[in-house]
Amino acid sequence: MDDAVEMKIESLRKLKAGELRTRYRDLFGEVSPSFNRAHLFRRISWRLQAEAEGDLSERARRRASQLANDSDLRLRAPRSFWHEIERDGESPNRDPRLPPTDTVVERVYQGQIIRVTVLANGFEYHGKNYASLSAIAHRVTGTRWNGFHFFGLKQEWKHE
Repeated sequence: MDDAVEMKIESLRKLKAGELRTRYRDLFGEVSPSFNRAHLFRRISWRLQAEAEGDLSERARRRASQLANDSDLRLRAPRSFWHEIERDGESPNRDPRLPPTDTVVERVYQGQIIRVTVLANGFEYHGKNYASLSAIAHRVTGTRWNGFHFFGLKQEWKHE
């Protein structure tokens, strides 16, 4: 790489993301979808080098085009994939201390029975959905609690 290109690239290191986006627009003729400074720096550096040393050969461009046409590129996994990795509608990352979905967890607090239904993605208490047992414990007591501790779910639940 020649010294002029190196100096241009070094000058990019001092620019903020907004300035890099402007430089990107000037070089590529379009607005960058990214606001990530490191990504913008790499793309602009590559373009400066490509302009100075020459871009891909026509043969390389054709081969890249063939490969791109032959591949089935996806940005997200298909919905069927996510359904396959779920167990009984529950996330595979589900905390092992939680009982199965539709189980009712009870705790007596200040003479009142607190009943919570375990849902596939959260909990239901008094007809309202909550993201965590801790949120329900806070609602009931007015103070912060570890939800598993409050409801006595300290050990791994034995799923059948």
